[in-house]
Amino acid sequence: MRNITIIIPTYKEKENIFKLTKKILSLYPNTVIFVIDDTENLNLKNRFKSNRIKYFLRKNKKGRGSAVLYGLKKSLQHKPNNIFVEMDADFSHDPKELKKKIEFFIKNDLDLLISSRYLENSRIINWSIQRLIFSKLSNKLAQFLLNVGVTDYTNGFRIYSRRSVELIVKKCGKIGDGFIVLSEILLIIKLNKFKIKELPTIFVNRKRGESSVNLKLIIQSLIGIIKLYFIKIKNKK
Repeated sequence: MRNITIIIPTYKEKENIFKLTKKILSLYPNTVIFVIDDTENLNLKNRFKSNRIKYFLRKNKKGRGSAVLYGLKKSLQHKPNNIFVEMDADFSHDPKELKKKIEFFIKNDLDLLISSRYLENSRIINWSIQRLIFSKLSNKLAQFLLNVGVTDYTNGFRIYSRRSVELIVKKCGKIGDGFIVLSEILLIIKLNKFKIKELPTIFVNRKRGESSVNLKLIIQSLIGIIKLYFIKIKNKK
């Protein structure tokens, strides 16, 4: 497997992040991992044993999307890798899926590959009915307003090309800093006619740690989708 860079945004993930990075490096030893930590008063830098893990503490919660953009920007400065992965720190995204997905990404010369929870062979494990309904409704709304041509606008398990990362760092982060950045990235890549595809995934709800999803973030995301719709309309003129 080629050298890859993995961006992992974290917030109160002390129980997970060491286990996850160890697992990733055991499967893919050539990987470089960028951990972007927004947990206040918690510095884990000296606890990582591998020089392939680059740890950045931002001192307070600035938003998952903001953390991903920060990590992508830092990774561009590190070395000229051409494959960039975004994934969560809570094991909801299985590192074992990466090999086949990266092979598919390379074979199809993609700019963005999304691990979709809503394709025929996908599964979501241990979500509440309320969380599942909200997720499906928010994705249906995004499909209706943005029409990017994918089924999952909000899963942060993705693979990017270098040119898409360069575009994302330049153009994204202007309407919010939370999960809405995931949909913003999709729209910006689509508007620039880059190549996007999806593959099924098995999404397992967290067993340890604390979820960053709350009512305020949900409302911000819904407002953000509407803002993205007007950006889309403006770019069609």
